[in-house]
Amino acid sequence: MSNPVALYLDPDLRRSAEAGEHNFIAHLMAALEDHGFGLRIMDEGTLGQGPRVRGITHMRPPPAGGLCFRRVYHYPFWGLEPTAERWRWNVAKSTYSPELVTDPDATGFYQRWQKRLFGELPEQKEQQRFVYVPLQGRIREKRSFQSCTPVEMIRHILAADPKRQVIAALHPKEHYSEADGVTLEALERAHPRLQIVLGQMEPLLQACDYVVTMNSAAAFNGYFFGKPAILFGDVDFHHIALRAGPDDLSAFERVMDHHPDYARYVYWFWQMNCINAGHLSVRDKIDAALRRAGWID
Repeated sequence: MSNPVALYLDPDLRRSAEAGEHNFIAHLMAALEDHGFGLRIMDEGTLGQGPRVRGITHMRPPPAGGLCFRRVYHYPFWGLEPTAERWRWNVAKSTYSPELVTDPDATGFYQRWQKRLFGELPEQKEQQRFVYVPLQGRIREKRSFQSCTPVEMIRHILAADPKRQVIAALHPKEHYSEADGVTLEALERAHPRLQIVLGQMEPLLQACDYVVTMNSAAAFNGYFFGKPAILFGDVDFHHIALRAGPDDLSAFERVMDHHPDYARYVYWFWQMNCINAGHLSVRDKIDAALRRAGWID
């Protein structure tokens, strides 16, 4: 097989791909075959086994010289990159300016996705004087893309905004240890303005003043509610967010006056810089990603 490529998938995704039921994978496979690659679909558990060939993974770190594809927060938008780390993606390293968006459909695009994702909720948004803090996992650990631990982030928020309530939401699909629970309970007892909840993303986005997180996708969803974001970590959708860290909390002084053009940004981020598997540009975008990775000329 010339130019062999292994596509490593979990069992459910493999069945979907082999049945031709996964739109993005079908486009990716067709593009690879058109460029002369010999494609094999493999179980992701076999990654690193057998002869070394070019590999493509789903969400997992790819092998050396390989690629990773993953959904960009909502279907049908995808990334195809040499790393699974979103903050290292091409869009994350690109420079954004509203002037880059000249398409008159940007506002319509944004409004359609507002309604498709969240129905009437964005039109009913309000500000109830609280900060929404979507948490992820490993809350007592500082990871490479974070400026501090998530628990320390909560302390910084409480100090930087002494007037608002802070609602920190645990991710419903994350596992939190007993030690995590003890830490959060102690923090909640020590700070009457802090409330720990589970999930509830949509109502919290609808009612919060602004969002603070490491790099939770909830902050990107907040753009559809017109809610500004402060990030304590690295991510791909950072361009219109404010940044903060233990040594610089000035973003909290500016956040309520921060009003980026969310419609232009969402259009730039999704339609101009991601692969829309439901759009006529899908093959051109896949080719561009393969070209950036050096897979094709």
